[in-house]
Amino acid sequence: MKAKSLFIGCALLLSMTFPSKAQQPPDGEQLQQLNQQLNIERVEGYIVQPQRLEFDESLLQQLKIPEGFRITVFAKDLGNPRNLAVGSDGTVYVTRREQGDVLALRDRNGDGRADQTVTVAKDVPYVNGITIYKNRLYYVTDTKLYATDLERDGKVGRPEVLINNIPDAGQHPNRTIGFGPDGMLYLSVGSTCNACDEPNEEHATLLQAQPDGKNRKIYARGLRNTIGFAWHPETKELWGMDHGSDWRGDQQPPEELNLIQQERHYGWPFCWGDRRPDLYLPANPDGMTKQEFCSKTEPPVLTYTAHSAPLDLLFYTASQFPQEYRNDAFVTMRGSWNRKPPAGYKLVRVRYQNGKPVAFEDFITGFLNAEGTAQFGRPVGLAIAPDGSLLFTDDTNGVIYRVSYVGKGGGQ
Repeated sequence: MKAKSLFIGCALLLSMTFPSKAQQPPDGEQLQQLNQQLNIERVEGYIVQPQRLEFDESLLQQLKIPEGFRITVFAKDLGNPRNLAVGSDGTVYVTRREQGDVLALRDRNGDGRADQTVTVAKDVPYVNGITIYKNRLYYVTDTKLYATDLERDGKVGRPEVLINNIPDAGQHPNRTIGFGPDGMLYLSVGSTCNACDEPNEEHATLLQAQPDGKNRKIYARGLRNTIGFAWHPETKELWGMDHGSDWRGDQQPPEELNLIQQERHYGWPFCWGDRRPDLYLPANPDGMTKQEFCSKTEPPVLTYTAHSAPLDLLFYTASQFPQEYRNDAFVTMRGSWNRKPPAGYKLVRVRYQNGKPVAFEDFITGFLNAEGTAQFGRPVGLAIAPDGSLLFTDDTNGVIYRVSYVGKGGGQ
């Protein structure tokens, strides 16, 4: 495990710009020198990267999962699998950001493991988000949205570029997409930085457009990086997990579960958590103080451990799992790099009551060892298979996992 401790003045750090599509650690000596000039309270921050263990299916025995559930491998040796979409015929489509392609995986003999893999899109660097709507497959890169017709046996038609000018979000190039109950397309655009005055009003937003990509507009603002979002099956309300800023110490700011509503502002970059002003950011909103501005923004409904890195959110709507799981949400926590001890590296459940979230709880843990020094899985994308099992990706070891319910007394 690599660990480095820095005392940083966040006001300085937030004014810095990192290289595009990278999260580079700050220059500690430079920060300390300028902190002395600015006389800013210092925050201790860490760069902690648990050692990655090579994947072996025997490692599944280390995972902890509720009684009656079983976790197996749906597919492996996939490189960098990110997000998932499942067709009506059971074909599983997965984006691979680093390989710049989209794969179609099929389980033809029904044993819960993919036995056929076909590339259905290539030469799409930074492809990340993917969804299916009205028998069309949509996938998105950092700057372009594509759509193609689905054909039989996992085959697709000729791709069409619907949007070719999504703003490049620098530090956060991972776009995600989804279709709401209103039939509109929603597209997440992260911030370009840790905390700064954005040059493009579409940065740090959730966008809305027609299914053909036209009439694009900003749906909600102040969302630093809401990669995982979905609509509650009963209330039809939109919920999303937003990433808090880095370099605020180990315990803050928390990751946020927000009820995302049209034309609302969720605080970033001037506020974090429960509308708390970010005192380390030197800039102020136009014409008002941070305190005044934050009081007018939307607070999170629930918060989660800082730096856990939530990457997908999915409501469980199938019937294979026990009834108590119906309409609850699952969230992948890919894991921290800016916290000591590390956090995340797990799959969590969000319990809902009467359509409202009430608590987070662990669902699958054990990818990170007890000492926080090594890990063999970083969960990313989620999907429900036709049989009701839950699929999720690990983009670091190239695995897609399958979680099924086998009844009390069952297990791995």
